[in-house]
Amino acid sequence: GYTDLRRGIDGLASTIKYQFELDPFQKNILFLFCGKRTDRIKGLVWEGDGFLLLYKRLNVGGFSWPRTKEEAMEVTPKQYRMLMQGLEIVARRPIEELTDPPKTM
Repeated sequence: GYTDLRRGIDGLASTIKYQFELDPFQKNILFLFCGKRTDRIKGLVWEGDGFLLLYKRLNVGGFSWPRTKEEAMEVTPKQYRMLMQGLEIVARRPIEELTDPPKTM
């Protein structure tokens, strides 16, 4: 879905803990949140001695963002860089391997 980006550190940490049932105090794990407007994104990371809150707003375009809890995913550093460049990290229609080869004429 989307997150109310007016939330601060405590509100986002609460979302991580109660909505996604994850530990917001996992060191060096970046949790990302997107609002209804996909041109803004917030990040929250526990650094061991406190939280770091990040915010990015795109001037043009928007982030490709999952809209259901089931679509939420863990991303690799490469996928994160792609996301920050405005690229889709999951193809809408991925190329699938054929299980039965096509019959030749």
